Amino acid sequence: MRRKLLLAWLVLFVFIPATAEAKKTQPANHGTIKIQSNPPNLPLELDGKSYGATTSEYTAINLLAGIHTITITLPDGNVWQREVELRAGRVKCISIKYRPAMVVATALCPFPVKLFGPAQVSEGQIISFSSEASYAGASSLHYTWTLSPANARILSGDGTNKIEVDTTGLAAQRITATLRVDDGSGDAGCSQVREVSTLVSAVEKQPPSAKQFDTCCSCSYDDQKARLDNFAIELQNDPSATAYIVAYTRPSRRGAKDDLLLTRSRDYLVTHRGFDASRIVLINGGYRDYECLELWVVPRGAKPPRPAPNFEGSSSPQGKGTR
Repeated sequence: MRRKLLLAWLVLFVFIPATAEAKKTQPANHGTIKIQSNPPNLPLELDGKSYGATTSEYTAINLLAGIHTITITLPDGNVWQREVELRAGRVKCISIKYRPAMVVATALCPFPVKLFGPAQVSEGQIISFSSEASYAGASSLHYTWTLSPANARILSGDGTNKIEVDTTGLAAQRITATLRVDDGSGDAGCSQVREVSTLVSAVEKQPPSAKQFDTCCSCSYDDQKARLDNFAIELQNDPSATAYIVAYTRPSRRGAKDDLLLTRSRDYLVTHRGFDASRIVLINGGYRDYECLELWVVPRGAKPPRPAPNFEGSSSPQGKGTR
């Protein structure tokens, strides 16, 4: 029993002086910084000097009282740095808990789609409809176009992001282009629908006008017949048109010459070309420096040609319809 008590005393004796000695050797102008981190093993610097790495338990570091800079390098490479004020005889505890930043995935769908088209065009013009889609996925986008009204027709570009549409016969109507863009995944969020409309205005129709088909001045009769052959072919393209033949003569040949040019031309068309005489109108155009024969095609509703003599003293032109 006496031996055991002696051992306990010795231990106590050794411990107490050791503790007292530690307190005596701690400088009065120092304090303690305790640092721990989760996760551990993060590079640690104090006032620009390396202090190894952090641990999961508090590690005590005695420093001179004052302002100290603590620098810890985080797992993602970023640096955590703070200035702390340490007072003499005090303990400052620093605990670092690192949580990696959550990576937020960027959603591919829905993606923005813009559709473009003119507000108005005239009938007969071609409409260009185009689209822009901002899609970050790897899949190829699919473009599906539909048009309203149903008789609107895609000329080119079907299946692409741009189409051209014919407007013939669609005057005073509005053409609506509807576009579906999808990435082929079947996900409803990855299928976008847009539409745009264009008004087709009617083109103001110009009244028909007479067309001078040919002029033959100082021509031989054979030349005149060749021109009349071509004239008859032209008139066949429009069965409703009327043939106007205008003859000019020189003053020295006044009299029956102009009538000869007219009647001979009419008879040739009727006899040799089988042309309907009721569709032929003969006009004495007056006088010119040369004998001339003008051949005119006059569509239904068009104004007939006006003779243009160029010799002073020309007589007033007279029309000689055969109807």
